[in-house]
Amino acid sequence: MKIGAHVSIAGGIDKAPGNAKEIKAEVFQIFSRSPRGGPAPILTKELVKSFKDSMKENNISAGYIHTPYYINLASIKDRIRNGSIEVIRDDLERASILGIPYIMTHLGSANDLPRDKAIKQVTAGISKIMKGYKGSAMFLVENSAGSGNIIGDRFEEINEIISKLPKKYKKKIGVCLDTCHAFASGYDLRDKKSVEKTLNEFNKHIGLKLLKLIHLNDSKTDLGGKVDRHENIGKGKIGLNGLTAFVNHPKLKNMPMVLETPMDDLGGHTKDIKLIKKIRK
Repeated sequence: MKIGAHVSIAGGIDKAPGNAKEIKAEVFQIFSRSPRGGPAPILTKELVKSFKDSMKENNISAGYIHTPYYINLASIKDRIRNGSIEVIRDDLERASILGIPYIMTHLGSANDLPRDKAIKQVTAGISKIMKGYKGSAMFLVENSAGSGNIIGDRFEEINEIISKLPKKYKKKIGVCLDTCHAFASGYDLRDKKSVEKTLNEFNKHIGLKLLKLIHLNDSKTDLGGKVDRHENIGKGKIGLNGLTAFVNHPKLKNMPMVLETPMDDLGGHTKDIKLIKKIRK
């Protein structure tokens, strides 16, 4: 199991591996562009080489890309929906160029569509993203949390979306499980028994073979609170007991885990990484 965190690419994407090493991360996650909008920085040959060299120099085994905040494949607005499709596909291509194995995204919210139509639209959007895609990076659906008509907060719904995709696309589709989002959506993780039950639910509805990456976060929100608010490890409603059981679950022993917890007083995720390394067996 490799432990890491989301890190900055300020000054260039090739700075990410060094930023990860600085906080003693073994893997890392980045935005490859501004998460709030605007064009993505051009990946020149020199920049790509610098990134790959930095990965080796800093002994970082892998990096991952998170898509921007504004993604919404369920939007009724063509500009938002089509823009989301374009950005996700572009991030897949960028990840492939950089040698990054996974990108992950939230699917969005269907505030203006009936649920069944929203699911159909999201599935069509993913199919459009994957059409003609020949890159190496996998597309990971991340489970969501939130009120209203959020898409992908339940394991059954994620399975419904993936199962409706054409078979030729499924080999490059996986899932990223966020512990905070799962907890806020009603999946208990506060002790060993609850962790076992939730992972069994995931396996029943999605399949652990599709689980490729973990976002390891505690939650400021109560169980089933429907609010996405991350907390530092052991300081939230999930708690250290539950996250210890989760980290050390035998079915997750080879799963990379990335922290998206609030920054500590050292300006990063150093303390949370140190704690997770301490509790993992």
